[in-house]
Amino acid sequence: MGHELLVLGVLFVIAYVLGRLGKLIGLPAIPIYMLVGLIASPNFHLFPLNFKSADVELVAIVGLIFLLFSLGLEFDQDEFFGNIRSLLLSGGTRIVINMGFGFVFGLWVGWGTREALIIAGMTATSSSAIVTKLLIELRRLTNRETPVILGITVVEDVFIAIYLAIVTVIIGGEKTVWAIVLQLTISFAFLVAMFALARWGGRVVSRLVGARDDELFTILFFGLAVAFGGIGELLGVSDAIGAFLIGLVLGATRFKARIEQFSLPLRDVFGAFFFLNFGLALDPSSFGGVLVPVIGAIVMTLVLNTAGGQLIAWLNKLTPAEGFNVSAMLQNRGEFALILATLASAAGLDSRLTPFAGLYVLIMAIVGPVLAVNSERAGTWIFTRRLGRRSGPDGTGDVLVAARRDRDPAIALAEAAMAGAGDDELAALDVAASDGVPAGAVDGTGTFLGSAHQGELLRVGADPNRAAAPDAAEPDDAALDAAFDDAAFDDAALDDAALDDDESRIARQAGEQSDHDDARSSAARERDPEY
Repeated sequence: MGHELLVLGVLFVIAYVLGRLGKLIGLPAIPIYMLVGLIASPNFHLFPLNFKSADVELVAIVGLIFLLFSLGLEFDQDEFFGNIRSLLLSGGTRIVINMGFGFVFGLWVGWGTREALIIAGMTATSSSAIVTKLLIELRRLTNRETPVILGITVVEDVFIAIYLAIVTVIIGGEKTVWAIVLQLTISFAFLVAMFALARWGGRVVSRLVGARDDELFTILFFGLAVAFGGIGELLGVSDAIGAFLIGLVLGATRFKARIEQFSLPLRDVFGAFFFLNFGLALDPSSFGGVLVPVIGAIVMTLVLNTAGGQLIAWLNKLTPAEGFNVSAMLQNRGEFALILATLASAAGLDSRLTPFAGLYVLIMAIVGPVLAVNSERAGTWIFTRRLGRRSGPDGTGDVLVAARRDRDPAIALAEAAMAGAGDDELAALDVAASDGVPAGAVDGTGTFLGSAHQGELLRVGADPNRAAAPDAAEPDDAALDAAFDDAAFDDAALDDAALDDDESRIARQAGEQSDHDDARSSAARERDPEY
């Protein structure tokens, strides 16, 4: 046992070092944990390690439970039910297209119908954990497309719950039609009951789970997560769905923020065991047999998501460049594909699904963040320089003007808070809004302070009084001719136009700030007549 503990500790230290290096280039932790597990795998002979998956299997199951528990806990019911029509239109359309093409691709691979259903699920949805972290780390919480991205991840969370309930029954051992129908009925009854409890029973549950002592409170929700994982397994809907649903219910209570405070470190630690354990199960010698299907799946994912981003932009009146940001952010694949591979392995499906999922997630979890980091620059280059200036979503004006319109700082601040921005980010946004900082202004280190759409802006250095300019602020003559009815603008005219635009924007912001101050004064007088 001492040897196993030593190896496990060393592996986590290696994961820490690689994780620090990965963050320098924007890589998430998921592929790093998998690579560390692969290094320690008995199937990997480069290093003299022989660490068995069985040694951490139970802890890895707890990691799976807490991954789904946190997903349910963070589910935004108000966002979902408040914008259900637009969310279902954007997210639902995307899921239907991805699932359809994924299922056809799975049939083409030829491993079986049930395997095709698993492949479709792996390629259909993004990793909400990676997406959320990227939005925060890349400081895109106030971008115009960010509410759409977060809304789509909410729809995908609901889809995951329903899909897992269905696929668990389909890949299970039931053979007769009536047995399958009965199992599906039980699964959906469990889903409906827990969703209803989360929607309308939050106050009742709050009275039952309250505890002042932090230690006892942590033990309580930990026990509930594990217990409902077991209930889900007993009902035939998988332990993951049971954990997701109790997380959904607890997320509807007044203790949501407190549970998140204590559960996120647990999720990160136990989740690391899950990804490490998956890496231990990978056999590098089996990658050759799935290389062609993996490459096909990657190409299909990139093409479908890029085209889907433009469709989402059209549905939500975003610019093509913002649609490109949406598609790049949603390219990431992660924990859900690995969960499906784990379920498929337990159900005795084709063994090639495990290396397929492992290699697919390893590549997409690297490619996705790289695309997201460079999406704004690439989108500006493609849609403004190569394709020229184009009409905005409302048909009036060009796309650059539409992208530079200032957003209400209060709305941007609220969106950042709902998306989970840190205290420093919220404080910076609040100061910028209250002080009337021009949208796109930067501080002494080149960090943005304003709340304008950052997708069309560049960092401009250390001058705090200089506003960030769009990447395409200096278009060539051909682009200007196409955008302004083939009129010839010399450099002086272009400078005058830019100056007029800046003066107009500053004047508009000054008026908005004045109205904002008047409103605050009126509200203060209402609260205190002696104000």
